[in-house]
Amino acid sequence: TEGEKFLNVGPENTFPGISLPPEAHHIKALIERSGALSVLDYGSGKGKQYDMRNVKLATGEVVESIVDYWGIDFVHCYDPSYAKFSALPQGQFGGVICTDVLEHCPEDDVRWIVTELFSYAEKFVYANVACYPAMKRLPTGENAHCTVRAPEWWLDLFRSVASQFPGVKWKLTAHLLTTDGSGRKPEQQFFSSEAAT
Repeated sequence: TEGEKFLNVGPENTFPGISLPPEAHHIKALIERSGALSVLDYGSGKGKQYDMRNVKLATGEVVESIVDYWGIDFVHCYDPSYAKFSALPQGQFGGVICTDVLEHCPEDDVRWIVTELFSYAEKFVYANVACYPAMKRLPTGENAHCTVRAPEWWLDLFRSVASQFPGVKWKLTAHLLTTDGSGRKPEQQFFSSEAAT
């Protein structure tokens, strides 16, 4: 409700959901391979990513909309911090996506949240995580990324949880930053993927 006061960003533009387009092509590949027709966006923010038109993807492609690009029937948005989408989802969905979320969760909660992601998925789970401190801060002044761990830590966690859901394929992308003393540099991706056979 306060927005990001340290960066002077209003509440309507704080966690709007616009971090999804760079991940959209990874998700499309999972949708196509699995045949999923529905997606649960777990931690969707305000869901603005699904209102955007003429969306430029990381591949350079421009698409009419994310849902059209994915070729699915519907997306269900869930975000416990946004009243409009705060109701806990019911049932399962073809795919579950979680982008720019897990690093914002306290480390003690991450395992049960990842388990919940898998419990909602019929076919696949896709998640990305940032493995570095955020630019944003919470109203308390604390960094918005409260769980900053190496890609290998996240990979071990996903492997452990996924072992309980052998029929669910999954993909995890971990993002790193490099620095040379002059500040933050463009992200480099450490990519990990596994699929149940």
